[in-house]
Order: sequence, then C-alpha cells, then structure tokens
Amino acid sequence: MIPIEEIYSDPRIVENLNACINCGVCTALCPAADYYDYEPRYIERVVLSHDPVALEELMSSDYIWYCGQCMSCKARCPRKNAPGVVVSALRYWSQKTGLFAKSKMGRNQVLIKQSIGQNIYDLGYCVHPSKLTKEAHPEQGPVWEWIFNNREKAYSLVNANIDKEGAGPMRKISDDAVNEIHSILKGTGALDLWETIENSVKETSINNKK
Repeated sequence: MIPIEEIYSDPRIVENLNACINCGVCTALCPAADYYDYEPRYIERVVLSHDPVALEELMSSDYIWYCGQCMSCKARCPRKNAPGVVVSALRYWSQKTGLFAKSKMGRNQVLIKQSIGQNIYDLGYCVHPSKLTKEAHPEQGPVWEWIFNNREKAYSLVNANIDKEGAGPMRKISDDAVNEIHSILKGTGALDLWETIENSVKETSINNKK
C-alpha cells in the first residue's frame, strides 16, 4: 500500500496541483508529448482523483519517466499548475516505495545512480572524463577515444587543470569538499534512497527469474 497521506502532503504536490480545467495547454507545448503518448494533464487528473489504485498504477509505469523536467507546463498553465513538479514528486515516491522497479524506464534509475550519483560521491563531479570509457560510451566515437587516451595533453589545450590541485576546470576536488558532499548526501537521505533503488532493482530481477 502506498503512503497516500505522505504523498499528498508533499509540498511539491500541495503547491503545484490546483484545479485543472483540462485546457490542454501543458500537453500542447510539452516536448515529451512529441515523442511519447504522453499528456501532462493526465498526471494532474490521476493525482486529483485521489484514487490510490490509479495512483499506484501511475507510479509503477513508464509514464512518469517520459517528462523531461523542462517545466514549460509551469510557465503556461492558466491555473498555475506545474505537472512537471508533480512528476518530480511522484518519481521520488515511486523510488522510495520501490514501484519504479516495475517499469523499464524506472529501472534506468539504477544506472543513473551507478554513474552520475557515484561520480558525485567519489569525485565531486556529475561527469568526469576518466569515467567516459570507450567500452561504456561507444557513441562518443574515435575523437573521444583519442581524448580519453591523451587526457592531460588534450585538456591542457583548453587550460583545464584536470585532476590537479589548484584552480581551473576539472581540477581535483579537495578532500574537505568531497567529505562535505558525503555529509550532504547522507543528511538529505540521498544515500538511503540510493540503497533503496539498488535493492529494489535487485529484488525485482530475482523475482523475475523465479
């Protein structure tokens, strides 16, 4: 059973879910609607229905992962709704309850955690050149392969201070700063959420093999 009271008391939902008049402006300008069978106003309707079954189905589906979080909906809604912010809240609760692992797009969250999340934790960077290997990112092509194999030379051409002490782009993040990042991730509950994401995907994988 999903924690209905907690979900509906989430400030992102309380502050961004006013009476939807079903005008369709959010869907008309939504970039994701050009690529998927997706309507931001459908998110509003489901959440406003207060139907726990429909809400759980939504949080277990790919639907909440179609949104690109551009927030075009927030700028144009005549009722000042923000379906994108509501989606952000639903994604959080989907992760926290493990429902995200029931959808293909939801399970991609573990890859984001293992790449971007781990980079932030280990190095203080979302993306770092040392992690963009040819094997992991073949789409980068031969130019990137040369850059990867000649990182110090390549980055010196653009005055980057890669992996070195001092100022400049791609500099080594100090131990104090990295420790502070660790404290923030722990204090905000991010580490616990990451563990939940990992465990939920593992559990789903085990159950699917039975």
